[in-house]
Amino acid sequence: MLDFLRGTVAHMQTDYIVLDVNGVGYRVFCSNPYVFHVDKEVQIFIHQHVREDAILLYGFKTREEQTLFRRLIDVSGIGPRVAVGILSGATPQNIISSIQQENITFLTKLPGIGKKTAQRVILDLKDKLDHIVSTDSTHDHIAVVSSDQSDVSMPTPWVEAKEALIGLGYSEKEVDQVWEVIRTKVDQNDTVETIMKKALQSLFEG
Repeated sequence: MLDFLRGTVAHMQTDYIVLDVNGVGYRVFCSNPYVFHVDKEVQIFIHQHVREDAILLYGFKTREEQTLFRRLIDVSGIGPRVAVGILSGATPQNIISSIQQENITFLTKLPGIGKKTAQRVILDLKDKLDHIVSTDSTHDHIAVVSSDQSDVSMPTPWVEAKEALIGLGYSEKEVDQVWEVIRTKVDQNDTVETIMKKALQSLFEG
């Protein structure tokens, strides 16, 4: 069973990257491929999912994401694709905090999660996530989830989207400028992928 791969990012699509490991290309599905950079060497934490008709690889930038993904797919009704969608919608800390606080409103805004699934996630995982993040980190993100996020000038998904845009070759100055253009169009519940689309559309039009 694979735990991680180290190699060079050879290709990138909206939902996966191709990782060149000693001349072998591995297709690795990711919640946000744009955090990786083409032609750069990276280490990616892996979950290997075996089906009757395929062996699929899911990749994560951090061990924390990998562990949370594995906890999520242990919940009845949540498969790898849904778990990846959940991770694309918020940081691991925010997801964990919302589960521990039984914040159904937050959870149901994540991709693929309805009210019944959110309740099942809380029931199954509420007491199983403490070890994934430190106490201080969890405390900080509980405050974020619980507070009114309307005053947050740069939501976490935008920070990830910014990193991804820079990885695509845009300068930090260009990315900061496009944020000023789209910030009023960004909803606090927008995912990284949604923000990326808005930013790229603005960059193409500009």
